[in-house]
Parts: sequence; structure tokens; C-alpha cells
Amino acid sequence: MPRVRYVPVQDSTRVRDVRVAAEDAAAGAGLDVRRTAAVSLVATELATNLVKHAHGGQVVIEVVDAAVPREPAGRSVQITAIDHGPGMADVAGAMRDGFSTTGSLGAGLGTCRRLSDDFGLHSVRGRGTVAVARIAGAAPAAGVSPAPGVRAGGVNIPFAAAEESGDDWAWVRSGDLYTLMLADGLGHGAAAAGASAAAVEAVRRAPHLPPAEALRALHDALGGTRGAAVAVAQLDLRAGRLRFAGIGNVGARLRDGDRWRALLSRPGIVGAHRPGTLREDEMPWTRDSLLILHTDGLPSRWSPPSGDGLTAADPAVTAAVTIRDAGSSARPVRDDTAVTVLSPTPPDRP
Repeated sequence: MPRVRYVPVQDSTRVRDVRVAAEDAAAGAGLDVRRTAAVSLVATELATNLVKHAHGGQVVIEVVDAAVPREPAGRSVQITAIDHGPGMADVAGAMRDGFSTTGSLGAGLGTCRRLSDDFGLHSVRGRGTVAVARIAGAAPAAGVSPAPGVRAGGVNIPFAAAEESGDDWAWVRSGDLYTLMLADGLGHGAAAAGASAAAVEAVRRAPHLPPAEALRALHDALGGTRGAAVAVAQLDLRAGRLRFAGIGNVGARLRDGDRWRALLSRPGIVGAHRPGTLREDEMPWTRDSLLILHTDGLPSRWSPPSGDGLTAADPAVTAAVTIRDAGSSARPVRDDTAVTVLSPTPPDRP
């Protein structure tokens, strides 16, 4: 089941709750004592920063696939801190040890970056800050480099701070094929979580299937559940081609140069009402491409992220900023919300 630990942080009393949730996630992911301690410290630092610098925010703790396929196989604890605070004037400076605007030692973010296998930060004055840290269950094997050229990540926020989200996603590889799948179980709660979890397991069993065939296989796999809306995108990295197919109301937008295009899904429910024919779109994938998949917890009218280097950021950071900037008190969330992002690896990274 897609267990998500969501902790609103309004004051210092919730910092302990964040730490406990992070340690619980580390235990569930099978992290050893040293890596569990790293998870605990990073979560504590990020939650403390929300209180000190942003007048509160929210922390989301999940067990996720790595942004790039790694060996040995395993999952990471992802800690996402989101706020609508004043933002940072000097993001690069804030990452240096000794930097402080409050008279403290200023080692928090530098420590988080060193202890994390992946760490991303995005901040804009007047809009707020997003920080994402991932600590893997095991370090990458010596001499094994991540697959070049593409990354994926996401953030999953359960409705009404529930422990289970009805949304889930998977990121799998078969040779030069990289498949990103996002499922939204019908409704929310345990039954919806069961449907989306079944979709994840089915995709992991057959990572080579193209999107339309994957949806047919998923339809069979979800036959005993309440069903789900599902979108599947598959990148052939060698050919530079992206294929997409979807059933239900999982949204998809692809950046093509300086414009965004919506990718359309067919009406239906995977596991219950599959359309007779499945449309599969194919399009080029370049160094400037970016794909965003989202469930219907995101408002229908939202603007893709732009500027400030965000589209070159860690994909989970892009997902978190998308969720933050799409929401407002005037548009209360009425369902689980998951956003996943597929992006090229920046040229200066492996």
C-alpha cells in the first residue's frame, strides 16, 4: 500500500512528529542504523527550518524509487518540506555551512545535503521554498554509474492527512526503455490504495510493455479491485521517442520547446471499464523536454512551472512546487494528490 506520512508543521511541537514519522519510514524501507540516523537528522532539520524561517509548512515522507535506476535495487526514504514562506534571497549561500539569517550556526541545509544521496532545493522570494532529500537503503555499488540522460520523481499527498494515499506511481527500466506510471485508485482510502498498489506491482512485473499493452495488462491485474485511472509514459532513450497512453482522469502535460501540450487519455476505469481501442501518442524527446503526470487532486486549472531553473531541478522538487503553486485556500483539496515528473538529466550531472 502507498503509505504516506504527512505532517503539517505549524510550530516546534510538530518537529518531533516529523522525526518519528521519518524513523518509521526508514524502518519500513529496511534502512540500517546509520542511514536511519541520517533520515532522522535530515527530517528534523527540514522541519525546524519550517518553524524558524517560513512560519510553518508541511512535511511529506514517502518510500520511493530512486530518481535514476541504481544498483543494488532498493528504495529510498524521501523527505519533502513545502512552505509558502518568504523564500530565500541567496539559495546557493544557504547551502553553505555557516550561512545564517537568524544568528544560528547555519549548518542545517549543508548537513542535509551531505547526509542525503539526493538533495534538491528551490526557493523564490515571496513564494516560498521546497526542499527534497532522499536517503537510499543502500549506497550505489562501487563502479556502477546511474543510467545517463533521464530522471523521474514525484510527491504524493494523501487527502485529509490520511496514512494511505489512493494514488501511487512506479518508475521502471527495461534496457533503453524507461516507463513512468501514475495510478489514481477510484475514490480514496484503503480500497483506492489497494487498486493503485496493484497497478504498481503489475508494471514492475512487465517493464518492457509499451503503454497501450501495459494498460491492457493493468486492466486484468486490477480486475479484483475497485479500479483506477492510469497513465503510462515510456521513453526510448536511445531513439529519443516518448510514447503515452492513459485511461481515466490522470492528467499529462509535455513541454515541447517553449510550449506545453496536453496528452489525452481515453475515458474509462482500468480494471472495470476499458475502452475497446487505446490511443497511444508518440512524440520526440529532447534535452528540453519535461513530462508532468498528475492525479485529479491537482486543480484542473494549473500552470506548469517556469523560470528560476526549476525545470532543470530534481524532478521531485518540480513535482512539489507544482503542487504548492496550484493550491490555495480558495480551492480546497478534495482528493489525494500525486504529481510525477520525467526530466532529462542536466548535462553537468551523471
